[in-house]
Amino acid sequence: MEAPTPGSVILAGILLKLGSYAILRFLVGFSFSLYNDLLFFIFCLLWLGFTYGAIIAFNQIDMKKIIAYASVSHMNFSLLGLFSQNIYGIMGAFLMMLAHGLTSSALFLGIGILYDRFKTRLLFYYGGLVVLMPIVCIFYFFIILANFAFPLTLNFVAEILILIGLFQKTKICVIFLLFGMILTVIYSMFLYNKIFFGPIVSFFIRYFCDVSRLEFYVLSIILFFLLFFGIIPFKLISLFLLNLFRLI
Repeated sequence: MEAPTPGSVILAGILLKLGSYAILRFLVGFSFSLYNDLLFFIFCLLWLGFTYGAIIAFNQIDMKKIIAYASVSHMNFSLLGLFSQNIYGIMGAFLMMLAHGLTSSALFLGIGILYDRFKTRLLFYYGGLVVLMPIVCIFYFFIILANFAFPLTLNFVAEILILIGLFQKTKICVIFLLFGMILTVIYSMFLYNKIFFGPIVSFFIRYFCDVSRLEFYVLSIILFFLLFFGIIPFKLISLFLLNLFRLI
């Protein structure tokens, strides 16, 4: 949270996936019986991490804190797919790691853009930016949709596969996960609504400008991959299956 924007992007987009990659690389190739006795305990911890992260994110007033806790919360959801012990959950976890890296990076970039203009991350200083920064508003709208797995995004494909894998393993876990997923929708839309809609806080927002050319290109590339692989996920799925067979 205290890192500069490039550091936050690297941490959320790359370094946060190292634990999931280690599980995928070293545990999936072994027999599931190695950790089968601890599976209930693992599911409980991951469900608590997902739900509690969403609750904490909902109670923050710092925009970067909201994204940081949301990022950790979604990684717990990804790990649930890895421990589902079937191909659907593992495939969904693989796609979730890619989708989460793109989405979290874009969210941190968006917060970095706002901080660069207004030098604050506190929510109550913002409001009505749809009038002043319409291009940022459009980009952030699609990224927020991806954050709570709206259909036609890569996050939606990943979460659906994880839920299918968990449903085959334990139906009760899927029911409990719905609470955290609803919270994800609530805090995502609350964040977007508070920043871009409502009255303009003219006392604080005096000097503003929309996206620069570099920011536009970077956000466009991220958004393209999120939507392209959300509409046509078969390329990534075939790549995953090929590498999984090599791994096993």
